[in-house]
Amino acid sequence: MNGKHTISRLVAAVFAAATIISVAGCGAASASGGSSASGKAIDKLGKPEGQVSILAWPGYVEDGSNDPNVDWVSQFEKDTGCQVTSKTYGTSDEAYNLIKTSDKYDVVAASGDLTLRLINGGLVQPLNTGLIPSYKNVYSFLKNRDFNTVDGKTYGVPHGYGANMLMYSKSTFPEAPTSWDVMFDSSKASQYKGKIGAYDSPIYIADAAIYLMKHKPELGIKNPYALDKDQLKAATDLLKEQNANVGEYWSDYLKLIQSFQSGDTEVGVGWQVAYNQLDSSKYGIVVPQEGVTGWSDSWMISSKTKNTTCAYKWLDYIDSPEANAKATEYFGEAPASSEACKFATDKDFCTKYHAGDEAYEKQIWYWTTPISDCLDGRKDVKCTDYTEWTKAWQEIKG
Repeated sequence: MNGKHTISRLVAAVFAAATIISVAGCGAASASGGSSASGKAIDKLGKPEGQVSILAWPGYVEDGSNDPNVDWVSQFEKDTGCQVTSKTYGTSDEAYNLIKTSDKYDVVAASGDLTLRLINGGLVQPLNTGLIPSYKNVYSFLKNRDFNTVDGKTYGVPHGYGANMLMYSKSTFPEAPTSWDVMFDSSKASQYKGKIGAYDSPIYIADAAIYLMKHKPELGIKNPYALDKDQLKAATDLLKEQNANVGEYWSDYLKLIQSFQSGDTEVGVGWQVAYNQLDSSKYGIVVPQEGVTGWSDSWMISSKTKNTTCAYKWLDYIDSPEANAKATEYFGEAPASSEACKFATDKDFCTKYHAGDEAYEKQIWYWTTPISDCLDGRKDVKCTDYTEWTKAWQEIKG
């Protein structure tokens, strides 16, 4: 691979492919270092075991083998004596099955559409964040979230974060659009028929839910990942209407860039990393008034690990300022702490990605695995899980 753009093409594709979910239970397995099915975090670390096996998205564990100039693993190995072996995965479902069926992996980087499955399946252990010194500097708004914390127990430390925003051509929109209605209101979206770009994933249903929260409050949607059957149907129906105007469902953001440049797409869901590669005099990107979806991946430790100390040391290292700056800048997302900004190669890196901008961040609904227990706190109804979202997505795309 040749640097950031090549790896970004790959990570964009695998992120969008993280869609098909197999919701299955798995009893918690006893783990080393004091973890067990009781769900208790360890009290102290032991001697480093000498190795750690990591399962992650491409671009998260770089040791110089893809690009000799991109390497944050070697320093970790030198500092800790923990030799890293790693495997990349292409979908969250693949990662789930690898963790469920094997005790080979000590650490996993999990997106929000995977974390609750791992937690509820007993496949990852609660963390003692006091044993992760770098955690104290992580932005507070990334801690104790529905996607990495359950019953007050922290199961994952953040890697970074990003948002799914509204990108547009200035030739089509001389004034920046302020609402998702240009994509979701059929009377307006029909004006751009065949020129709309939508994100190709069942988790995109949450984008429709965010729009409905604002424009159809009678549906009672309070959390876009907590949809009962009626609410899911409303979001599904809205996306079926949108389907008639969508020119492309994108999974590789570089193809989205090309589609904008060719004029095939005039408005659509986009990432900051994509916008940064476009001519800002011709294109714009905004957070609409309804808000946006986004992601914040979590580093988690397997409940089956035999290398607990090295696993903890990796979590501490990847959230340390220099390593986190390298990893998130390479991938194209905001880092987990402001301290990382000091080590970015691009002096404007954190500004471009809105790192630490709480007003910006408050508008993001981070990907969270839909489960039957409603994440909005409702107890009088069952919510739809990701299996049902996947079926709905198949209907939406026909």
